[in-house]
Amino acid sequence: MATGTEPETNAAPAVTDGDRGRGGVHHPSRAAIPAPHLRRDRWWLAPAGTAAGLFAFIVYSTWRAFADTDYYAAPYVSPFYSPCLAENCVPMRGGPNWEVFGAWWGLSPALLILIFPLGFRLTCYYYRKAYYRGFWASPPACAVAEPHRTYSGETRLPLILQNVHRYFFYFAVLVAGILTYDTVLGFRDEHYAWGHMGLGTLILLVNVALIWAYTLSCHSCRHIVGGRLKHFSKHPVRYRLWGWVSKLNARHALLAWASLISVAVADFYVYLLATGAFDDPRFF
Repeated sequence: MATGTEPETNAAPAVTDGDRGRGGVHHPSRAAIPAPHLRRDRWWLAPAGTAAGLFAFIVYSTWRAFADTDYYAAPYVSPFYSPCLAENCVPMRGGPNWEVFGAWWGLSPALLILIFPLGFRLTCYYYRKAYYRGFWASPPACAVAEPHRTYSGETRLPLILQNVHRYFFYFAVLVAGILTYDTVLGFRDEHYAWGHMGLGTLILLVNVALIWAYTLSCHSCRHIVGGRLKHFSKHPVRYRLWGWVSKLNARHALLAWASLISVAVADFYVYLLATGAFDDPRFF
């Protein structure tokens, strides 16, 4: 140059033979940045916290699902075991005892029903992001490269099964309706007399309210209510419903965690009552 100074070299390092054949962000066609990422914040806290929270719930729910005991303390039933679809259920007076599977089912009756709310949550748009980042590192955080060589999205097995989310939504609505019925039955005392409310009733009320809020805030519900419409002005009722669901949808992540915690709290409270840890405090 005319000034006699050497130009700064900012070119990316050349791709070596060892890099050839590698996929993902290390493919030769991508910018060859030697650092794994350029973030300096504690980006790992969010996926680590997500993984810890979901793992704790998985451990707890697995224990309770296979326990096959201490899930009914009149008049309360654990949301993990409702409705009860086998003959080996503890009889619940007025409760959802539907012996659809008869006596041949010898495992915990919770395994017959949990597949539906579990399938709804596993395929939920928010939970996909949560476990993709927390467990699969796909990617672990924004601007942090994922370790996988290739990416096919949700177009191949097993991730293509995520598309069944809209069908699990209908089952989730049914389960939420049954849990609402269980909550109404909670306005009885231990002798099944109506007109009473205990701490368990309040816990079930909060739980079912959060479950309904989470279910109705689902993206599939938003599409069912207002999707495939070209003119909202011609469908004022659906437009109003779409607006309400959209407000819930903006808080879908918060409702997902709140309802996950509430269903575990409701189950654990019934467990404590069933094991005789204490008596249900009564408000009236």
